[in-house]
Amino acid sequence: MGQQNISPQEFTELLLTRHSIRRYTDEKIDPDKVKDILQAALLAPTSKSARPWQFVVVEDPETLQALAGCKPLGAHSLKTCVLAVVVCADPAVSPMILEDCAIAAEFMQLQAAVLGIGSCWVQVRGRDNAEGIPSDDVVRQLLDIPADITVECIMTFGYSAETRRPVDPSKLKWEKVHIGKWTDSAE
Repeated sequence: MGQQNISPQEFTELLLTRHSIRRYTDEKIDPDKVKDILQAALLAPTSKSARPWQFVVVEDPETLQALAGCKPLGAHSLKTCVLAVVVCADPAVSPMILEDCAIAAEFMQLQAAVLGIGSCWVQVRGRDNAEGIPSDDVVRQLLDIPADITVECIMTFGYSAETRRPVDPSKLKWEKVHIGKWTDSAE
């Protein structure tokens, strides 16, 4: 087994303290850290190693502001982030693009958290902007993404301008875990 850089306890602590961050400072992210975040996405496993995803990195403040208009709710983190990564994929390469994109997006979030950088998932696929135009069409047009590429989400990144408490492990919903077969938690 390869070198382990983070202990199981540290990983659990990371999971308890990582939150979706929607307000960021204006501090820029070091290019080496941006590379680490993107590398995490490229290291994400995919169905049959197809690697159907593509990533569009956006740092231009005007473009970030324009992307925030891709949907009326849930995209405001694009207005204050200093970095966004649009996660998209080619459905002709694999039928599992939604899962593959989701895993890559989450790998980026975890890498960002390790680096002390906040992040938030902005869902694009299946959403509309305020005028009823599909959000993925808005993003495609702004970033010149080909029409045959599916836009799944936009990940926002930056240093947190909000304070969040760690998750209380005693509030985990263990009743949602079923061992061996589905059981009704009311039994």
